[in-house]
Parts: sequence; structure tokens; C-alpha cells
Amino acid sequence: MNVRKTVCIIGAGSSGIVAAKTLKEHGISFDCFEKGSQIGGNWRFNNDNGMSSAYRSLHINTNRIIMAYSDYPMPAEYPMFPHHSHIINYFDNYANHFGFLEDIQFNTEVRDVTRNNNGVYHVTTDNGLHLYDNVIVANGHHWNPRFPDPAFKGNFTGEILHSHFYKEVEQIKGKNILVVGIGNSAVDIACEAARTYSGKVVISTRSGANIVPNWLWSIPFDSLASSLSSKLPMAIQRFFLGTALRLARGKQEDFGVPKPKRLLLSEHPTLSQDLLNLSGRGLVKFKPNVKEFKGKTVFFEDETEQDFDMIVYATGYKVTFPFLKNQSFDVSETNDFRLYKKVVHPDFAGLFFLALIQPLGAIMPLAEVQSKWIAKILKGETKLPNKDEMLKSIQEDKQAMAKRYKESPRHTLQVDFHPYKESIEREMKR
Repeated sequence: MNVRKTVCIIGAGSSGIVAAKTLKEHGISFDCFEKGSQIGGNWRFNNDNGMSSAYRSLHINTNRIIMAYSDYPMPAEYPMFPHHSHIINYFDNYANHFGFLEDIQFNTEVRDVTRNNNGVYHVTTDNGLHLYDNVIVANGHHWNPRFPDPAFKGNFTGEILHSHFYKEVEQIKGKNILVVGIGNSAVDIACEAARTYSGKVVISTRSGANIVPNWLWSIPFDSLASSLSSKLPMAIQRFFLGTALRLARGKQEDFGVPKPKRLLLSEHPTLSQDLLNLSGRGLVKFKPNVKEFKGKTVFFEDETEQDFDMIVYATGYKVTFPFLKNQSFDVSETNDFRLYKKVVHPDFAGLFFLALIQPLGAIMPLAEVQSKWIAKILKGETKLPNKDEMLKSIQEDKQAMAKRYKESPRHTLQVDFHPYKESIEREMKR
């Protein structure tokens, strides 16, 4: 039985390490438990914690200036959209620079987190029981694969792979593949397969997606957004973005990419500098939703059929907290987990969730500002509203999400970068 500390941090990925750094700066005692042997979480290729979705060719879709922590810029010699090896090197240097690496307990899995009647959290790891006043959950939400539910009719007898398990181009090279989904991972994998010039590559999508380039007029796309532009009415934002995209590259359907059924900014955008070019050359083709499997033959909703060697499901992830056994934390089917400002659980004082968001922009600076807010709460420098106020805010957020986005597990965690960051900064002044 360890001495009771103030905080337990679960996970040492990009959000867990900024929490550790922030708490250390504020003089708050903590333990940080990481299942693997190194920091970096999802960004460490072949991470021995078994949870990384990174593949060998992966580059970040957020530019290095926007993605960096506020007090530790990424090196100027990095490419604007770095490779995962650059990101891991950045994390390692960040931890060494701020001197918190020795505060992380590696090769330690958290098995159970329970809060007793006195408000103390009992955290069971594979090396014993520990007591804390607070818990920060930073275990990530891109590691538990989601498949179509309900499953498609019939049985596919070729190879089946979820994008989470895609690591090397050799897995798909020379095969006729169908990629189900049109998010960032789906498009990355389809483009990588197309560039091998062997086998056909088809993307199946129910509603399409707005394809946004990484670069727009030599400017990184995510640098175009600003605090000011995000305050404009949604119709104005859509007009300016739509006009910019048309001027920069015309209509995506002219390249063979289907016109999306949803409006711009009503879904998480798919970023790709390559898809339109490869589709325009006929190397990536598109089909509507799958209707049925028969052996290796796939029947589509447009009444056509094609044969494939492999199905790659790029159908997202389930939000999962395996160490939180209470049924109220089981939201894996819907991802509909409602927290105050996406961080604070209104029913469990001292329980915080870090980076449980899907921003239109970079996630790391938002995890940083969340960590600073949590530190101020723990030190009594700011206070939370009462439970009724939190529940009201949660309901208002839910209504706003329903108005803007189609109901889907994909859209329950959405935030806009600048408005969300500013809302947390306001909370710090409460």
C-alpha cells in the first residue's frame, strides 16, 4: 500500500506527458502509470503497450507549428507535416527538457479504479494498490477498433483488416482492396495502396466526405483557422471555406471523388493532399455502402458487384475505459460520454478525462490547456460550477452538437479548436 498522493495519471501518451509536466510545475504530487516501456502512446510505432495505431509511413495531418506545446516548439528543421518518428523524438526531448521522465512508472498497467465513500480513489495496478484524491484518465481513444454495427450481411472469405492493425505497405501490396470508410486513415491507406500500382483500390462510403488539402495556397490548411474566423456564423465560415477550396482545386467530384451528402464543417474533415490526384488518375475509385458479402464478392447498394482480396475497415474506434468497471462508464457502443467541458465528470468529484476530444485542429495544445485548468482546480485557484450548472452546460453542448453534426459515434467528441480553447481559458478565471 503506497502513501496516498494527490493525483494518478493513467497513460503517458501525448496528453499524459503534458499532464505530468504541468502537475510537476505546480508542485502537485502524482504518479503516472504507463502500460508500455516508453512515452508517446499512439505516436510510437509498434509501441509495446499494444495500443498504437501508427503505421510506418504515417505523417501527422496537423502542422508542426499548430501541434506543438505552447512552451516547447517543434524544431524548425522538421517538415511542416512531420513523420511519426519526428513526433516521438519531440516527445522524448520534451520529457527530458522538463525533467519529468523519472516520475513515470513504465510497464505498469492500471487494472481497476474505484472511488470509496470517502472520495478516495483506489487504483489497482499490476504491482499493487495505490490511493489518490484525484484521477486523470489519459488512456486515449484511438486503440479499440470499431466495426460496422450491424455487420454487413453475408460472409467475406478474403482477408479482413481493421486500419488499427495496418502497419506496413506489404500487408496490402498487390491485392485488390476495399477500404470501408473515408476518414483520414481510410484515405491514407487507400492512397498508399494506389501508389504501389498493383491491384485495384476502392473506397466504400455511405455519405462521402469533404476532402481538404494539407496545403492551401502554400499555407498549411489548419493555420488558416483563427479565433476570429471561428466566431463568424457557420454559414459564413462554410461560404469562405467552400470558396477557397473551389478556387484552389475546383470540385472534388471532377476528380472522381463523390460529392459529400453533408455540408462543410458538419463533420470531421478528411485531410489529404494526394487523394484527388490519385482518384483523377483512376488509381482510387469509389463505391457506395456495402450491401452484402458472398465469398470474395462484394455487392454494393448501387446494385453493382466486385471481387476483392481484402477488406480494410477504417471505421473508427470505441471510447473505452477498461479500468473503470462502473456501468456508467461503458459508452463503447455510442461514444456518447458527456462531461463538463469534455473533462469533468459531474458525478465523480476528482475524476478528470484528458484529451477525450476530436478537434478541428491539433489535440496537444488543447490537452495542455486542459491540464493547466485541472492543476488550478486542484490547487483551489479556480472552482467548478455546481452540479446543476454542469449538467445544464452538458445538455446545451449536446444540443449544439446535434444541430451541427449527424448523430454518430464519430461526432460525439467534436470540438472547434479556438472556441474550445477559449472556453477552458475562461474556466480558469472562474
